[in-house]
Amino acid sequence: MTDRPSYIGRFAPSPTGPLHLGSLVAAMASYLDARAHHGQWLLRIEDVDGDRNVAGAEQHIIASLQRCGMHWDGEITRQTERTALYELALRQLGDLVYPCGCSRREIADSQTSLRGKQAQNLIYPGTCRNGLAAGKSARALRLKVPTEPHCIIAFDDRWAGHLSQDLTDEVGDFIIRRADGYWAYQLAVVVDDGAQGITDIVRGADLLDSTPRQLYLQQVLGLPQPRYLHVPVVCNAHGDKLSKQTGATAFDQGVPAEQLLQHALLPAARFLGLDLRAASIDEFWQVAIPAWAALIRL
Repeated sequence: MTDRPSYIGRFAPSPTGPLHLGSLVAAMASYLDARAHHGQWLLRIEDVDGDRNVAGAEQHIIASLQRCGMHWDGEITRQTERTALYELALRQLGDLVYPCGCSRREIADSQTSLRGKQAQNLIYPGTCRNGLAAGKSARALRLKVPTEPHCIIAFDDRWAGHLSQDLTDEVGDFIIRRADGYWAYQLAVVVDDGAQGITDIVRGADLLDSTPRQLYLQQVLGLPQPRYLHVPVVCNAHGDKLSKQTGATAFDQGVPAEQLLQHALLPAARFLGLDLRAASIDEFWQVAIPAWAALIRL
């Protein structure tokens, strides 16, 4: 194994409900990667979206991680305690930020004038880029993406390989503070990762599409670029990603540790490609960490 003492990873769940099996897979992968690198593993609660937070969810998440033997380094951080950092980043972005008065319906209606890749996605056409139209009031704040030349972001993912995205053509100017006043995920996560010195981000492949926007934000804010590893997401029988919206249930129902091992930890490890045998949770981690190191060829 390669010893990288400077490694700092994190698990950053949103308190929208208890962790399900898909969440456990992401948590396990990030924990294993940090421990295999002899690094730190931080826990950050991404509670910036107040309307989606569920009472008691944070406590359930913390308890589930502890019951699984996943112990974080340092204090737990919460996005709701970091507003000053987001405000500072907003000021640093300066003229790249502009107010937008468009609704989702208006953006959807504008798609008829777009061509190519822009017509395939809900791409913002830049309506408010040069100022709000008469009678319009600001709703969200957007970040300008270069148009000439196109802003093409490429990176090497440790699981998925080399990837690139044309932000100009496939994303457009994107929101960094929403119409409801909440900070957008893209800005908050980049600022948090930079402030905490995160060197390695291990998370689900459902966030692959967000990575080029985050890399662009890192560039314009002068932040270092972490390494990325996106693991496959767990899906239900219908092929939908496990989530609260698709009816995913908590993996931790308060059962004894032996059942938690057999019905949660071992299945999550198998999903990641680790065929392990263990009689206890402590033994599970003893065999899982070197198995992960071998899987990703440290």
